[in-house]
Amino acid sequence: MAQLWTRRQTLWFITGAAGSLTLHACQPSQPTGNTATKAASIGVFLWVGATPLYIAQEKGFFAKHGLNLDVKVFGANTDGNTAFISSRLNAVSPVTSEAITIAAGGKDFKIVLVQDNSFGGDGILARKSIKSIADFKGKKIAVEEASVSHFFLLQVLAKEGLGVKDFTLVNAGPDAAAAAYQSGQIDIAVTYAPYLAKANTAQPDGRIIFDSSQMPTAISDLYVFDPKFTAENPEAVQAFVAGVLEGVEFFKTNRPEGLKIAAARLGVTVEELDRDIQGVRLPDLATNLEMLANPQSDLYLLKSMQSMAEFLKSSNQIPAIPDLLQLIEPKFLQALPKS
Repeated sequence: MAQLWTRRQTLWFITGAAGSLTLHACQPSQPTGNTATKAASIGVFLWVGATPLYIAQEKGFFAKHGLNLDVKVFGANTDGNTAFISSRLNAVSPVTSEAITIAAGGKDFKIVLVQDNSFGGDGILARKSIKSIADFKGKKIAVEEASVSHFFLLQVLAKEGLGVKDFTLVNAGPDAAAAAYQSGQIDIAVTYAPYLAKANTAQPDGRIIFDSSQMPTAISDLYVFDPKFTAENPEAVQAFVAGVLEGVEFFKTNRPEGLKIAAARLGVTVEELDRDIQGVRLPDLATNLEMLANPQSDLYLLKSMQSMAEFLKSSNQIPAIPDLLQLIEPKFLQALPKS
């Protein structure tokens, strides 16, 4: 089976990464034909959250708004994020933890759109002998150290007044953690799809005790643009935001065709994509406005990003917490007509 869930690597890799790779064909594309067309380049990863973007590209939504979008697909987050840090891309689609690490490393950007929110794609497996999250105290937990999964676990534990000193961390990647749980070597494991469902099915003495549908803003993927490009090419960024959101709406009403388009781009079957995409939510205009422009909303992105930044700082993944508020730019969302 093709592996889509590759964008959550450990968080250390970005530090010092800028300029370390030689990339090819990542220069922003130039408009052809109509001189009024704006051009932009973006790096995306093998991830289901890009489904609306692929739909928008295939259906001509970007072109309709005058945008010639050059989409570069990267198999590794390192490559795409480094290309953005090195100004070889105008935009990129990092998970929140990566975005904070990029900002802490000195690269400025503007978050113009939320790509997706994990909604059940991430979860915690626990044997039946463990009755509640409170019972995690004193236990061994398999989770990838200094990863988004680690951060997710700490957020869940905090709800019960528990912290890093209340459990023993067994450092294991998402596949290894699931395998250890499945084989009975460990009683609690933090992982994500497709490992999550597979291990849960294979191990009858247990269940998914908590998943990201119960904490839907903990893990988000973003679309971020270089601030200089954004200032000089606001029409291009506006067209990008409008195009992706049209892709979201198209997927709502034309799911079979949308799955077919995105599955072909992602190199998986329609059935695989249909299953995996159930673990995320694709925010529409209203939800994006709540996340980027409404500080009073429980969905406001800055709240979860601040918690993530504090985690990264405490685990020595970043030297200092950057100014997160200045990273958020909701004006392109606010310029769109409300339905």
